[in-house]
Amino acid sequence: MITTYLIYIVLGAFAGVLAGLLGIGGGLVIVPMLNIAFELQNFPEVHIQHIALGTSLATIIFTSLSSMRAHHKRGAINYSAFWRLTPGIIVGTYLGAWVAALLPTGFLKAFFGFFLYYVATQMLLGMKPKSARELPGQAGTFVVGNGIGIFSALVGIGGGTLTVPFLSWCNQTMHTAIATAAAVGLPIALSGTTGFIINGWNVEGIPGPHFGYIYIPAFLGIISMSVLTAPLGAKLAHSLPVDKLKRIFAILLFIVGTKMLWSAFM
Repeated sequence: MITTYLIYIVLGAFAGVLAGLLGIGGGLVIVPMLNIAFELQNFPEVHIQHIALGTSLATIIFTSLSSMRAHHKRGAINYSAFWRLTPGIIVGTYLGAWVAALLPTGFLKAFFGFFLYYVATQMLLGMKPKSARELPGQAGTFVVGNGIGIFSALVGIGGGTLTVPFLSWCNQTMHTAIATAAAVGLPIALSGTTGFIINGWNVEGIPGPHFGYIYIPAFLGIISMSVLTAPLGAKLAHSLPVDKLKRIFAILLFIVGTKMLWSAFM
């Protein structure tokens, strides 16, 4: 058991540094790493991706709280946008967790693999949406939040990959978009974690100790280190060639995405 916790402590440290250094969401790193760790531990294939998604969202509760607090101190969060998006986010993320529980691991791995391709392409090409409109009304933001929530649950992320482009498109500055997306990560993580706990509660064959689809050793190991190492990554970002590192990381994402697709179809 000690060796198991050490694996996840190292994983958490690595994920925290990358998140701070490259400004990426934790789930983008944690989900594929958990896949590899669970395969090495001979977890039942049928449950691997579900546990990876649920555990990833559970860890994001803590990293999003830390990030949200930092952005709040700087007054960078657009709370009007946050509160308008949150109801749709909560409903959509819970719905997404429910749908994910019904889908086979192979489909979820393939979906995540294609998602990594999308993120890697964004990084390589530096794709950024142009400001084109204002924030939609309550109904519009509910629909958008619903979509962000569903997608986030299916890939186990805090939603920044979708929320930042949407807010930028709605004439929010990049600084405000990033800060608000960090805040939006909290209701995504809370609702998604709840969904994966409830939908995995009576499922047989999940390795323990666990709460539904949340694997406790991985959860504790990751949060114990990622919160500590994320500031280190942010500090390194000021002294390392981040643009070049992002291109290298994008290539790595293509490789990991290909591995996920290979695992899904082979």
